[in-house]
Amino acid sequence: MKLSIIIVNYNVQYFLEQALLSVRKAAARVETEVFVVDNNSVDDSVAMVREKFPEVQVIANKDNVGFSKANNQAIHLSKGEYVLLLNPDTVVREDTFEKTVAFMDANPNAGGLGVKMIDGKGNFLPESKRGFPSPKVAFYKTFGFSKLFPKSKRFNRYHLGYLSEDETHEVDVLSGAFMLLRKSVLDKIGLLDEAFFMYGEDIDLSYRVVQAGFKNYYFADTTILHYKGESTKKGSLNYVKTFYQAMIIFARKHFGGNKAGLFILMLNAAIWFRAGLTLFSNTLRNWYKPLLDASIIFVGMYFIKDLWATLRFHDPLYFKDSLLYFNYPLYIFIWLFTVYLRGGYDKTGRVRHLISGIVIGSLVISAVYGFLPSHLRASRMLIVFGTFWTILSTLGLRSIFAFIRKGSFIIDEPRNNKLIIIGELSESKRVLELLYSARVDVNMVGIVSPSEADVDYDNYLGSVAQLKEIVGIYSVNEIIFCGKDISSEKIIYWMSSLGPDINYKIVPEQSGSIIGSNSKDSAGDLYTIDINFKIASSIQRRNKRVLDISLSLMLLLLFPVSIWFWKPLGGILKNAFLVLIGKKSWVGYNAGDIQLKNLPKLRPALLNPGDALPYKPESPQTIHRINLFYAKDYQPANDWDIIWKAREKLGK
Repeated sequence: MKLSIIIVNYNVQYFLEQALLSVRKAAARVETEVFVVDNNSVDDSVAMVREKFPEVQVIANKDNVGFSKANNQAIHLSKGEYVLLLNPDTVVREDTFEKTVAFMDANPNAGGLGVKMIDGKGNFLPESKRGFPSPKVAFYKTFGFSKLFPKSKRFNRYHLGYLSEDETHEVDVLSGAFMLLRKSVLDKIGLLDEAFFMYGEDIDLSYRVVQAGFKNYYFADTTILHYKGESTKKGSLNYVKTFYQAMIIFARKHFGGNKAGLFILMLNAAIWFRAGLTLFSNTLRNWYKPLLDASIIFVGMYFIKDLWATLRFHDPLYFKDSLLYFNYPLYIFIWLFTVYLRGGYDKTGRVRHLISGIVIGSLVISAVYGFLPSHLRASRMLIVFGTFWTILSTLGLRSIFAFIRKGSFIIDEPRNNKLIIIGELSESKRVLELLYSARVDVNMVGIVSPSEADVDYDNYLGSVAQLKEIVGIYSVNEIIFCGKDISSEKIIYWMSSLGPDINYKIVPEQSGSIIGSNSKDSAGDLYTIDINFKIASSIQRRNKRVLDISLSLMLLLLFPVSIWFWKPLGGILKNAFLVLIGKKSWVGYNAGDIQLKNLPKLRPALLNPGDALPYKPESPQTIHRINLFYAKDYQPANDWDIIWKAREKLGK
């Protein structure tokens, strides 16, 4: 046996399916055995592999044993001269195994090998080649010098930025996403260190390969696609903590004396520094728009106050100071809060969400105004002027952001990308059916033939050889590749050639999923034949939470009256408190649904749609169907209807 491929999987069924399809094609050129080690996934990954890939040897763990231990399980059973550790969120070219094995055969001093990797936008992934994280190297990376000087031999030894990504080099560290190892070297140095649960095991293993007298290589003559972010979001505090703790394990294991102490001290400092930086950047990302909006609204209304006081009352000092420290902050808070509820601050927020949020806020302000004591009622006209200024200023601010980002003052991005599908007619039509089944709005430009020969222009925009011209002529910004009709090699080539301004997705052969990723730092996007659930939208989730909080506060404030309607009263108070702190929701799924994992996650619920029915659904199929329609067609009015019909159960 020449090559043993090991893939450790955890709840990424659709990405695993695509990876295995690419592995099957590439394995046709090399004598290969394939292992999938599943760490107790709940997404039917194991059943999918056994059904669609009978040639694959499956190890189904009952617990998540971690990356290192799972790989070691398969290595013990492997028979290949070489062992390849491969991530499930990868796509390999048809020539990848053939070329990498040939290189290892020709270089007996090679203990390990990694390859050129690109992300789902066609960007080169710098972790394809890395240096050892010595204290100095780690310091430059932690404190951002490597980003400031990406080509510097001194400051960016972590990602070896001074080495060409298009040339094969000797390197220190291989990526665990694609790590080809000589089995005889593993027999000599030992397997993966199971002290590393996630992250760091590839650095440790690479270090031991070099310490044993062998070399690690970055191989540039083949490229794989790696959808990053499927296990842990890179911008999360959990990632920062897990990664740097893995580095501490590495330092304690391989560095001795003062060097280890200094490194560990620096890594602990790095954990706090990067955690603080991550928290700050996440906070800034979430709050910079509301803060800028609040500032520009306040400044504008300050001048409106003086202008109106002069024009209407002929006295620029007519209004009291309370207008600035009470009324205006209250008005601005209400405007921004209603914009938030309408989704104006979401990534998918549009101009209509912003304007409708401001208008609703103005109505709320007008209602609140009537309840204020007389000395705090400044002028209703200030609310009217403030509404117009708030709309104009926030729209103007977003126009400036749009111009800085894309050179255009148009705020709203096109709702639908201009899409082309590359594939034969039959497979392309199947892809369109998948999109329509998933209720994905598409702006379909046309189909491109995967053949480079003459094409039928009545059915195709042109051939794949003309792809660059087609993208330019039709301003295409999304491409779906049919994996059945076009090779992984060509897919990866075109993604690298066309660059990151386009969204790329792939439909694996005979698969019901469309897979892609729009960022190297975020998890892959996934369209499946599942229904597009309204409950999954951020606006509806927010509306649901507002409903929960409103009802809980009402019940808690009116508890003397509640005793006449609900028994026991203690149950109502307890439930209202649990909902208020976010432990429960008033309405949600029937927990008896055995297919609940296939629906968008919700908080545990006190009531479910079945409680509003005249009979209790009992069959699993009926329970799931009721939950399915609740998630698909969700709107707050449905919750209110269920609460009213099942009101006697609120205290149970």
